[in-house]
Amino acid sequence: MSDRENPTALPLPLPDAQAASLTLCGRVAERISAIGGWMPFAEFMNMALYLPGLGYYAGGAHKFGEVGDFTTAPELTPLFGQALARQIAQVTTASAPVVLEAGAGSGRLAADLLNALDAAGHAPDRYLILELSAELRARQQETIEREMPQLSNRVEWLDTLPESFSGCVLANELLDAMPVHALAWRDGGVFERGVALDERGGFAWSERPAPGFLIAAAAELPVASPFEGEIGLAARAWVAEWGRRLKKGALLLIDYGLPRHELYHPQRNRGTLRCHYRHRSFDDPFWWPGLSDITTHVDFTAVAEAGFEAGLDVLGYANQSTFLMNCGIGELLAARRGENPKSAGAVNLLLAPGEMGEIFKVIALGRGIEAPLLGFARGDRLHTL
Repeated sequence: MSDRENPTALPLPLPDAQAASLTLCGRVAERISAIGGWMPFAEFMNMALYLPGLGYYAGGAHKFGEVGDFTTAPELTPLFGQALARQIAQVTTASAPVVLEAGAGSGRLAADLLNALDAAGHAPDRYLILELSAELRARQQETIEREMPQLSNRVEWLDTLPESFSGCVLANELLDAMPVHALAWRDGGVFERGVALDERGGFAWSERPAPGFLIAAAAELPVASPFEGEIGLAARAWVAEWGRRLKKGALLLIDYGLPRHELYHPQRNRGTLRCHYRHRSFDDPFWWPGLSDITTHVDFTAVAEAGFEAGLDVLGYANQSTFLMNCGIGELLAARRGENPKSAGAVNLLLAPGEMGEIFKVIALGRGIEAPLLGFARGDRLHTL
């Protein structure tokens, strides 16, 4: 662990949280020692986020909303889900009445989508949730049974991707939390950034010459030394896997990120790795590991390439603002005017260029979908990829 004197002025974790983090750190340190004293950052990130019972997404800490570490779009307003439901209905009508949400968070979006789809006469026959965290599964089940008890019997939880699928696959803020390889372009070549133990037994960055598969991946990037950045091979593999499994339908992937030429711009020569704890962002992944989220920006060019090379069609790419406006969020807000005075402010956060409207992007990949998708009717940015 890095300096516990808290140089970033983050709120000090409670004693039980500190104990859980120290246990995770012990497991990581054991693994580092077992493999020769050095661990690729991708493995560290995977353990910090997903180690059963201890990782950030595998532990019991409350992560979403005002009392958590960050607020996702569904937590701001149900209008997000209502607008998104219009796009999902188009996909399921053209394929199969099944929705699969990967990483459903608190279950808020699932409940909003089921409500909106049911009201529009497009309730899915099945709503599948791919969720690895037992704690989050329980929270999702509680939310859905409370908000949409009449459709809760249509919801199923999965441990792995289905072998075959038709319908709409949805992932909101999933790809950004998949483990990434951290690289450094130096005068001496390309190096992989990893984790070693320092003299106090904490964690510290350490670099080694990159292996061949990372050098090959780095050769595709518009990068000149000196530069530090990340490559999301896990996200690419996840998208490519759907090329084998998706029979008819579409993936709707919503996340913060950029096209490759913007993501690896010289002005971003320190990478995009960020951590989130109690609504504060910082860049030290070794501060109480397991207690904060670790994310990086998504390379949407790589996502499009992975899908295309796996046989999927790239159906559209837009910023979140354009996508939601195309899906009628303005009309939905107007219809609710006067009901909830906070709705307008929440929608402004979703659409504002300086907020989530431009930072977040939406990409659609599919197979067998002939009609243009509603969310990309205007302002499609496929040409920027």
